[in-house]
Amino acid sequence: MQRRLGFDIDGTITDPATFIPYINQDFHKNFTLDDISDYDLSKLLKIDESKFWEWMLVNEPTIYRDAPLIKQVDHILKRWHVDHELIFITARKKQYEAITVDWLKQHDIPYQHVELIGHHNKLAAVKEQGVELFFEDKHDNAVMIAEECGIPVILFDTPYNRLPIPDDVIRVSNWQEAESWVENWLKEKRL
Repeated sequence: MQRRLGFDIDGTITDPATFIPYINQDFHKNFTLDDISDYDLSKLLKIDESKFWEWMLVNEPTIYRDAPLIKQVDHILKRWHVDHELIFITARKKQYEAITVDWLKQHDIPYQHVELIGHHNKLAAVKEQGVELFFEDKHDNAVMIAEECGIPVILFDTPYNRLPIPDDVIRVSNWQEAESWVENWLKEKRL
């Protein structure tokens, strides 16, 4: 039976360290992913959030266009695409839709739908799209989606999302672990 699988993009499909080289260059820092203990990068930089978003406005197009793909995700998504619908729901702003779609095509990532909602609250989009399983890297998004939508959420482990999680949020280290969990979940759904 075909399932509707939902995916965040940044930090889930793209490498969670994507922003670090740009931050290091522009702010003259030497951060690594392990230094990021909070999703809000303005805290890491010790700058006002508005200053951070000014920087983001200038850098987002380049960062999104050149974001590295996480290892093996393309192969896994291609396998899932044969039997399931792949729905991308991202907090990226609508103005980056062409860049996002071009990036997916460049990396040969299959999908049925891409939705850029411009904010982090993905609940309405997840519900509207009928997503049955979601993949995320932002802790509060993962918890909210699992609790409000009553679906499992795969949370990709990063230093910035290590708060406690409820049972319906499944923490994984990589896409191979995610694939294994999903294959077991699909088997259970078939029974």
